[in-house]
Amino acid sequence: MRFRDRRQAGRALADRLRALRDAGALEDPVVLALPRGGVAVAREVALALDAPLDVLVVRKIGAPFQEEFGVGAIAGDDEPLYDGRTLRRLGLTEAALAPVVARERAELRRREQRYRQGRPAPDLRGRTVIVVDDGLATGSTARAALRAVRRREPAKVVLAVPVSSPEAARLLRAEADEVVCLHEPAAFLAVGVWYEDFEQLTDEDVLEALHGRRTVRHRGM
Repeated sequence: MRFRDRRQAGRALADRLRALRDAGALEDPVVLALPRGGVAVAREVALALDAPLDVLVVRKIGAPFQEEFGVGAIAGDDEPLYDGRTLRRLGLTEAALAPVVARERAELRRREQRYRQGRPAPDLRGRTVIVVDDGLATGSTARAALRAVRRREPAKVVLAVPVSSPEAARLLRAEADEVVCLHEPAAFLAVGVWYEDFEQLTDEDVLEALHGRRTVRHRGM
């Protein structure tokens, strides 16, 4: 199974989630996208569910010698969440990664300010929160996102992705109340392999997607 692009993947994912909603399993849903790539998928989900859409900015902590190789992640003001086994295997320490964490936290805050544009973070208490990304490789960023969401006292946490490595899906089923994944290929390789068009999105793309949907209804509004 390959997806044409994130929009088509989002529609396919939305069909699965709509069936869950119709069965009563997604009461009072709010959709949180992991930018940038997850926003294009999440927009289709939010449209199909007639649910509010917002973002949850998470940043991968990459190894100093190879930034794309994730060894952990951060969400909001939370402490970094590391893969201890990977750190040990690579001979890395949390202290050695402090400069990487500082840089990624600065970028996280920049993106939050850019995307949120003065809006407060949504109140998730008592709601079904659907966290959406365009795919999972190691699952490190999604794990940080799910733990950040869980601390905000939702009624239920659902992770929804078009494609995932089997290892990441297995890891995250212990973190979410439910994981909805359309495809778990044994020969995973990378998320982008499963898309015909996997062009990197910009901040402007994220803002356009968010402006196309109403944002989360805040309590008292």
